[in-house]
Amino acid sequence: MIKDKKVFILGMARSGYEAAKLLATDNKVLVTDMNEQDAEQVKELEKLGVRVVISKDPSDLLDESYDVMVKNPGIKYTHPTVVKAHELGIDVINEVELAYGYMNENINIIGVTGSNGKTTTVTLIYNILKEAGFPVYIGGNIGTPLCHFVKDIKENEYLVMEISDHQLCDMYKFKTNVSVLTNIFDVHTDFHDSHERYVMTKKKIFNNHTKDDIAIINYDNKEAVDISKDINSTKYYFSKNSKQNVYLKDNAIYYHDEKVIDCNDIKLKGMHNYENIMAAISAVKVYNVDNESICKVLKTFGGVEHRIEYVDTIDGVDYYNDSKATNCESTKIALKSFKQPTLLILGGLDRGHSFEDLTPCMNNVTYVACYGETKTRIKEYCDKIGKDCGIFDNLEKATLSCFEKAQKGDVVLLSPACASWDQYKKFEDRGDEFKSIVNNLKEV
Repeated sequence: MIKDKKVFILGMARSGYEAAKLLATDNKVLVTDMNEQDAEQVKELEKLGVRVVISKDPSDLLDESYDVMVKNPGIKYTHPTVVKAHELGIDVINEVELAYGYMNENINIIGVTGSNGKTTTVTLIYNILKEAGFPVYIGGNIGTPLCHFVKDIKENEYLVMEISDHQLCDMYKFKTNVSVLTNIFDVHTDFHDSHERYVMTKKKIFNNHTKDDIAIINYDNKEAVDISKDINSTKYYFSKNSKQNVYLKDNAIYYHDEKVIDCNDIKLKGMHNYENIMAAISAVKVYNVDNESICKVLKTFGGVEHRIEYVDTIDGVDYYNDSKATNCESTKIALKSFKQPTLLILGGLDRGHSFEDLTPCMNNVTYVACYGETKTRIKEYCDKIGKDCGIFDNLEKATLSCFEKAQKGDVVLLSPACASWDQYKKFEDRGDEFKSIVNNLKEV
């Protein structure tokens, strides 16, 4: 808990706003952001005594009088204001680390990280625990910031958290009881400057673990296994290829030698989802959740919004929103989920990453519509592999081109393989716009 301190919050958004409200009672707080913020939220913070400053150069506002900086997870460690804070000896943490200081020490925390599958795994764990009657909350990189409800969580209750690598950067005392590592792939190197730094950041999910804490690891993902070899946790593994604590055999999922569910009874389809399900089962079995609760959720849970989300069918063409696919690995997973001819929408923020990794999964792709900062590089890639490709300024025009080209039985898939920040504040906005575009096309 932070009390009687001077706190500098770098970056408002949802996490900075909630952090400021939590801190305002007992501390002197400054919130700064480069962009104009919601007027009502600013007014609310100012009534609480929080100073809100919009500045393109917030470094000028920071001096040695501050005790701690709460940094928005999306701000890179090389940001001049963050560098200055370190030079001044000011502790830099994030909203989750801040909230942890206000948390009852007897709360059961399940944390999930990984390159892909985090949101689905977290949502499954939360829904299964809820179905089994556990008092459970969900937060972190999914939904409401932890600072908003941290004081509501009572002793012996449960918290399931999606924890991104951006959040793990500035977490030190935070500790889970159960940590899940879904997988590691070569993503986010633009933020971390190297794959090695990214991997070591992911490893922080096991920070402060002892033998009494549980690590759940994807046995089929070599890097996940490698980085967890020297952690202190008790390790449980899940696998689609070999017999581990939870495993896939004969189209069914087993916990030890006990069949939990047949894959034919699971509403979510695709091997990537079976991996997420095995991770979730591994986590809830730590708390002895019954198979009946697990099966009830798995038979009805249809997936997470913006993650290979079915939108609609127009003239026999199925439209899917996979806006959460911000890297090639996620897009590969989406492409493997369909056997039908697929019209693929790619594009977004240019992080300099190659699209070559998509090639083995492009066999069913009949047309690519690309837009955003990466559109020229995507067109060059498509020309190289001999794929028909249209180049557009925005998502609406790209989607309309697919609508015009698609034939009955085809799939139109938004799975951009890029972050959304060139044209959208977040991937949810991109996905919502795609769904709105599809709905408008249906009306036409």
